[in-house]
Amino acid sequence: MPSVTDQGLESGQSIRANIGYGAQARSVFAEHPEASRGRLVPEPESPTRTPFQRDRDRIIHSSAFRRLKHKTQVFVYHEGDHFRTRLTHTIEVAQIARSLARALRLDEDLAECLALAHDLGHTPFGHEGEDVMHECMAPFGGFDHNAQSLRVVTHLEQRYAEFDGLNLSWETLEGLVKHNGPLLGPDGAPLGKFAGASLPFAIRHYAERQDLRLDTWPSAEAQAAAIADDIAYDAHDLDDGMRAGLIDIDDLREVPFLAGILGEVEQRYPGLEKSRKIHEIVRRSITRMVEDVIAEALRRLGEVEPASVEDIRLAGRCMVGFSDPMAAAEKDVKRFLFARVYRHEDVLAVRRLVADVVRNLFARFMSDPELMPRPWSLGLGGLDDQQLARRVCDYIAGMTDRYAIDEHRRLFDAAPELG
Repeated sequence: MPSVTDQGLESGQSIRANIGYGAQARSVFAEHPEASRGRLVPEPESPTRTPFQRDRDRIIHSSAFRRLKHKTQVFVYHEGDHFRTRLTHTIEVAQIARSLARALRLDEDLAECLALAHDLGHTPFGHEGEDVMHECMAPFGGFDHNAQSLRVVTHLEQRYAEFDGLNLSWETLEGLVKHNGPLLGPDGAPLGKFAGASLPFAIRHYAERQDLRLDTWPSAEAQAAAIADDIAYDAHDLDDGMRAGLIDIDDLREVPFLAGILGEVEQRYPGLEKSRKIHEIVRRSITRMVEDVIAEALRRLGEVEPASVEDIRLAGRCMVGFSDPMAAAEKDVKRFLFARVYRHEDVLAVRRLVADVVRNLFARFMSDPELMPRPWSLGLGGLDDQQLARRVCDYIAGMTDRYAIDEHRRLFDAAPELG
């Protein structure tokens, strides 16, 4: 007689159907979990979760996901508890991605999964940390946070008895690595920011094990997660910038898109207190961008009329993105944020201090790698310079802001005065 567990596994198909596993609500061009290409290391299917739900759960329970709580978005942790961290940003991206996926009848779980995973490879101290890590790793192939996210989920998370990484489904890995579109052209040459160079180490290394079709567009779910990242980034850095006092509300009149929203809020709510006015501006910005993406995606999909997810991959262009007017408006917002927030002297002063933390840690560990704690300091004798640099990079990239500062204090008996 089969055990209760065996009975559950045997009846898995009916269980999944009863809890909404079926594809009835999805578009023909959506990813369908029952048609997943599977995992690098084969595993039995879950009787209660689709492959993409299972991927999402593995990401949420990973140590790399937890560490996002103490990694910088723009403002370092000492500057206040109300500003975004990588974790809160990630949650906000996931909410927007699900909204887009629902409107377009895509697989919401896959879109959410990709949003939750997209920043797992970020260094401490935000983009400053990434820039310095790339500088330090330049002789060894450089550093790219998106490629590092792939490395985290395929190698660095070591939790399972039968494999390294999280053994995520093919569709999740594809969407993660092609976050911003194809990486290779038809001739196999790198595209975009990698044009004229080579793909990052983590991507090249993993491509030897599994073909993620780097020369095609990713699924519509991955495209939804990518544009959700832009929407969340713009709106919430605007929010944090105003609440930090780096931007005055009246400064928004310099940007036509924001000026229009500000005018609407002031007309409808004259005399509204500042904190509520900021929220009204930010939420309207998100709504306008989300509604624009949905309308524009439906227009593009209507032109292409994809009959499968494969048609999305081979469409030759992005299917889920801003309209031309909104794309121009979004670029204006980014230019404004760059000038008023990211290049503000108060932000730059902190960035210069934390840059030295990453730079000093890398140099010290390269000169004396046994200073790294276990298991990072094990098996050093068999590593060449390239392999050692990659291990040091993996160790530092996984640090939270606080841990990096604590390690700097341990090794140098000094830490930057951030505030």
